[in-house]
Amino acid sequence: MTTANLNIFDRLSSHRDAPTQMLDHMVEHFREARSPMELFEALKMRIRNQLGLPLVTSENEPSRPEDVERQLEVGLLDACREAGTMLIEEGKVGEGWMYLRPTGDTKLAKDLISKIEITEENYDEMIQVLLHEGIDVARGYQTVLDQQGTCNSITLYEQALANRGKDDQQTAARCLLNHLHSELTELVRGDIARREAPAGEDESLAEMIEKRRWILADGGYHLDTTHLSSTVRIATVLEDDDSLRKAWDLTQYGRRLDHQFQYPGDEPFVDFYPAYTAFFAILLGENIDAGLKVFERKARSVDTVEHGTAAVETYVDLLDRIGRHQQAIDTAIELAPKELPPQRIVPMLIEVAQRATESGENGGWDSILEYCQKHNDILGYAAVIHAAGRA
Repeated sequence: MTTANLNIFDRLSSHRDAPTQMLDHMVEHFREARSPMELFEALKMRIRNQLGLPLVTSENEPSRPEDVERQLEVGLLDACREAGTMLIEEGKVGEGWMYLRPTGDTKLAKDLISKIEITEENYDEMIQVLLHEGIDVARGYQTVLDQQGTCNSITLYEQALANRGKDDQQTAARCLLNHLHSELTELVRGDIARREAPAGEDESLAEMIEKRRWILADGGYHLDTTHLSSTVRIATVLEDDDSLRKAWDLTQYGRRLDHQFQYPGDEPFVDFYPAYTAFFAILLGENIDAGLKVFERKARSVDTVEHGTAAVETYVDLLDRIGRHQQAIDTAIELAPKELPPQRIVPMLIEVAQRATESGENGGWDSILEYCQKHNDILGYAAVIHAAGRA
């Protein structure tokens, strides 16, 4: 037993008749000793003492008044925050986040973890917290890209991020797109420099291959073509112009690949690169009407029983994203399959109507209410009335 521990026992013993001071000494002892788990237990005992509860919990504790429960909860969350902070500062990221999670303070966790270098030893733990726990998706996913490569990163996206919230999807998709676009651009530049005069620094990927049709002749390619097609597909969740332009660049490269590398997609992107070219061009404000006609034709002709509702959803999404909100609502209502439960479509319609209202349109609330009434969706009807009132 260390001298410090002997001293703490003496100090605790000297306050036998003053439990508050005794517990204060114990808390300070564990703070100074940097013992986060013991500190948590000490803080927990102190808050229980402050509330007039036994220091040690028992199986048959009586129910407590609501205000006592609330104060106990606040005290425990403060204890979690202090212990979690100390653990992360010591590099114990997984354990620290276990304590911080109940507080919901993801910003604190992100700030603390940002100071810790990702190493071979803590890689799995850091990726678990940063990426899978959502503390810093950008840093976590970029690390996977840098250390595990494009193939593993695409697999990870499909398995762990494709069904996450929009922000997480966009964060990871942007990392992947920037990574592959940069890699492909440098490979094409290098190829050009080896075979003729170097390309101009201001030439984009699309411009380089447009001016040099020979660059993809005879079945040539510069990187794994399955990675290219996966990145183009994943990039559809992105909305900023820079990302949309990079995604469009990739489609220009892809559509010039030999036919054996032009893999078919799912509806409405069976004709993969031409369809995605039109998709990104619409969002960039180019050839809008011609592109929309392609997707409208798909939305109206693709069998939803055989191929699902992706063609309809894509067309509606495009209308919404370019600001044609009322048309998006009308189209969704018109083309929604009869067997589709209204609960599947009404939340999306509400979101579009809210964006329409924000942009100064009437929001299309009446048509959504009519749709709910027609399909006997009482819950949806109430939700639409409430959302319209808030808008």
